[in-house]
Amino acid sequence: MQKRYVVRLTDQERDELRNVVKKLKGTGQKVRRAQILLKADTEGPNWSDERIAEAFTCQTRTIERLRQRLVERGFEETLHRVERARPPVEKLLTGEQEARIIATRLGAPPKGYANWSLRLLARKVVELKIVDAVSYETVRRTLKKTA
Repeated sequence: MQKRYVVRLTDQERDELRNVVKKLKGTGQKVRRAQILLKADTEGPNWSDERIAEAFTCQTRTIERLRQRLVERGFEETLHRVERARPPVEKLLTGEQEARIIATRLGAPPKGYANWSLRLLARKVVELKIVDAVSYETVRRTLKKTA
């Protein structure tokens, strides 16, 4: 079968990949990507996707995606795996809204309640017009933040 994305590495790229593999420089994923790219190189071993997948115990689709990323995005981004510019799901609350939710939680609970529940806090946040609508799960994630 004709490969859609062909890996053609330059001598400099090949040397860098060999260096990563030899010294185990970087994360395990980076080393594995380097090994896969070396085996997929048309000037090198030029293994089939099935053979590479079997050798590195992964799916052939993984090899195909790695080839595609190399051709479309370039060597550096393929090897180092650049993080996303935006997360897959946008944040629901701004920093100010989160701060006000936390401040509300730290205050005394309403009369008749011993503690804040997540649902009670979510209702109070909407009542105080901090946000138009919020689920108790969003409130939980806001209060749980550790990083």
